[in-house]
Amino acid sequence: MKKIFLMVAALMIFGLECPANAFHIEVIQVADIPQFTYAYHGFLDELEKNGIKQGENLVINRHIVDANANAGLWQKIWILRNIKKTTTEIIDSKPDLVLTIGTPATKHSKDKFIDAHIPVVFTAVAVPGAIGCKSNTVSGPGFTGATLYLDPLVVLKIAQLAFPDLKTMGIVHSDDDNAIAFSEDTKEKAPSLGIEVFTEEVNKSDSMIPAAKKLMDKGINAFGIPIDTYYSLNDGKAAADLMTVSQKAGIPGISFVISTSDTAASIKGAVLYIGADFHLIGDFSGTQAVKILKDGAKPGDLPVLRQEDLLIQVDLDAAEKLGIKLPLSILKLAEKV
Repeated sequence: MKKIFLMVAALMIFGLECPANAFHIEVIQVADIPQFTYAYHGFLDELEKNGIKQGENLVINRHIVDANANAGLWQKIWILRNIKKTTTEIIDSKPDLVLTIGTPATKHSKDKFIDAHIPVVFTAVAVPGAIGCKSNTVSGPGFTGATLYLDPLVVLKIAQLAFPDLKTMGIVHSDDDNAIAFSEDTKEKAPSLGIEVFTEEVNKSDSMIPAAKKLMDKGINAFGIPIDTYYSLNDGKAAADLMTVSQKAGIPGISFVISTSDTAASIKGAVLYIGADFHLIGDFSGTQAVKILKDGAKPGDLPVLRQEDLLIQVDLDAAEKLGIKLPLSILKLAEKV
């Protein structure tokens, strides 16, 4: 009996410790949405392909800062305080690397990690400039990552293949950093293609219906749906409401988040989908983490990565309900959902 007790004690003392050669990674994100989970699993998959496997030689802890649908200044302050608290806890744990998922987590934590000499790799950031990158391909000292960046000129040219008469687009978005940056970028660049973009900002707790109706009053030809946590909260209620409004009005939806089998992760009912694969973006971030952990690369020497060939999807049922016959030029490029 005494021997058994000693064996158990030894396991408790030594068995719960991290293996001597294990890599230690901490992860921080704001909001628990499916897209971020896809990116996280893509990151893990790429590490495993390169011999870094959770439970064997990798210890990884994922911290999710809650960001529910409550709006207002106090909610934002509460989120920022929790990011700061989590960042301090992560620094105290002395990881080999930190993965930041999404713009808010990256924007409000990376400098603290860099000051603590902890390499930072980000993923699922839509606009690199919003987190302090020098450009869409060049990051900075102490950090690098993979971006979801969509060039409005590229995606709108694809949209024009589907809708040759597209002249005006309306975008309803929240105060999500990714959504604001994309909407502003699109408003600025769209006129060069003969398209005018109107936007309406809502709080995350607001219904999007009044904002959508304001845009319809301006005679929009299509709704654009940006990367925005607003559309994934409450089981995708805002997305469902927007599609109901758009279908009743006969206005097609163009989603800049690709369709998936996960209802909460994408818009259901849009006619056209153009976007990046979150899992692949996570893979790209994993590639950079491997170079840092195994090869000793400096984050600032690694370029920001992004998916060059965007995914294009069409929903023929949604198009049929709206009486839209999509041109052959877009059907040749797109997958059917």
